[in-house]
Amino acid sequence: MPLKTADAAACENCRFFDATASADLGLCRYNPPISQPSGDTAGVWPKVEANDWCGHFEAVAA
Repeated sequence: MPLKTADAAACENCRFFDATASADLGLCRYNPPISQPSGDTAGVWPKVEANDWCGHFEAVAA
């Protein structure tokens, strides 16, 4: 898939973006959660801004 412009391929348009309470911030669900240093803490997904982008972009199905 050819890389689209950063605006079209923004996280907010990606199927792996999980919006949180903030309209500008969400979680990237492409990879599994990142483990934390202490064993008693649950893993977390990376926080990304809605206008961020990366090479894993997949458009949300209409």
